[in-house]
Amino acid sequence: MRAWTNPLRDERDKRLPRIAGPCGLVIFGVTGDLSRKKLMPAIYDLANRGLLPPGFSLVGFARRDWADEDFGQIVYDAVKQHARTPFRQEVWDRLAEGVRFVQGSFDDDEAFDNLAATVKELDVVRGTGGNHAFYLSIPPGAFPVVTKQLARSGLADQTATDQWRRVVIEKPFGHDLASAKELNAIVNDVFPEESVFRIDHYLGKETVQNMLALRFANQLFEPIWNANYVDHVQITMAEDIGLGGRAGYYDGIGAARDVIQNHLLQLLALTAMEEPVSFHPGDLRAEKIKVLSATKPIGPFNETTARGQYTGGWQGGQKVPGLLEEEGFAKDSTTETFAAITLGVDTRRWAGVPFYLRTGKRLGRRVTEIAVIFKRAPHLPFDDTATEELGQNALVVRVQPDEGVTLRFGSKVPSTTMEVRDVTMDFSYGHSFTEASPEAYERLILDMLLGEPSLFPVNEEVELSWEILDPILKHWRSSGKPEPYPAGTWGPVSADKMLGRSGRNWRRP
Repeated sequence: MRAWTNPLRDERDKRLPRIAGPCGLVIFGVTGDLSRKKLMPAIYDLANRGLLPPGFSLVGFARRDWADEDFGQIVYDAVKQHARTPFRQEVWDRLAEGVRFVQGSFDDDEAFDNLAATVKELDVVRGTGGNHAFYLSIPPGAFPVVTKQLARSGLADQTATDQWRRVVIEKPFGHDLASAKELNAIVNDVFPEESVFRIDHYLGKETVQNMLALRFANQLFEPIWNANYVDHVQITMAEDIGLGGRAGYYDGIGAARDVIQNHLLQLLALTAMEEPVSFHPGDLRAEKIKVLSATKPIGPFNETTARGQYTGGWQGGQKVPGLLEEEGFAKDSTTETFAAITLGVDTRRWAGVPFYLRTGKRLGRRVTEIAVIFKRAPHLPFDDTATEELGQNALVVRVQPDEGVTLRFGSKVPSTTMEVRDVTMDFSYGHSFTEASPEAYERLILDMLLGEPSLFPVNEEVELSWEILDPILKHWRSSGKPEPYPAGTWGPVSADKMLGRSGRNWRRP
């Protein structure tokens, strides 16, 4: 169904915001942290920005014994605490009119029948037009029963050609290739692929999308964006927090499955892809799929990969426990909290350029960045002493927390002698634009309601990502325990050796 727009506006003016048409959203797992800290605040922020229809409805589904008013208070508290935009009572009052709650468990037929009745009631009293999305903010093990219940109760059915039903799935998308294929089959048995929206919140970040603008809106970078000039690429997602309280989700999953398979491989695809014919979703996906199809892990894995597990140490002036002392983790857990891998992209553009991907908990600081490191100049007409402090040119896209782009290059030090040293040229979103960047979930929820799938991975992307990672996971299963590293450092020694063998070093952001 086409999104509602003001007929007085010129639809050709892309500066005007797109507003979702009549619709509603049902959240399963509505009592969880994701819903409270991200989803419900994002919905309010969209309403506050005027991007949701006046009759938008929000339905929560959970086992709790709540009335609509109780759930409304939960949403209110979440919005007041976590919303990005200022709180306005009139916006909240309008949104609260469409808030509903349905109690039940996932295997409760009667609860889903009540949910179906609630959705029909909203079509009448709120004018949602039969357009509803179902957000599965639940463990993957619950996907089969929920999707079957959506089918059984008729909630997944589009009863008219101008209506839509969509499903939103949070990661992880399986735990290996076989489980991902099984999960995709279960979901696609109920919803066609064009109605499935797999959330990777990193793809909703402004800086990630800016990678496309940086590459394809500028003549400056494209001529050197290839193996002739690029030495290697580093993609890093580092966190300074530990895993206390997350054992139920994280233990047995690990850093590679949690971050590399989805976030970092998607960032690799955007970095390495060819220019799409257009930014139509099909064209954009086609180029990402080409890159992922050409991406292979580089071995031998005992030299080109590293995995670690944080131990106790000092971070931010506080003494913090190691993973094995965190609540809920087994004392002999082999779950890695740090993972680094080496990949190659077998295309003419990138042949011979290693892509180093790393992620970890309890590292030196919280940062996510894409660093394109260029080769050294083939000839330097300076004395050796003049360039002792000169490194390699680098273009660094900072995804979080200080969104922007840094260009590192050599410059003469002011003096009577010739001395060349690294300097940086910095672009920051906060300094260059007056508009505040929306939260990733704002962009992704709105795109889903509009039926705009560009930023959502499809089946083939998910399965190709597992094909890349599976051989490394298989090797790790037979290679003993992860290497320990102290909290507050940048990972295990093996990670430094991994790059050191080729004379390279990890960046220290």
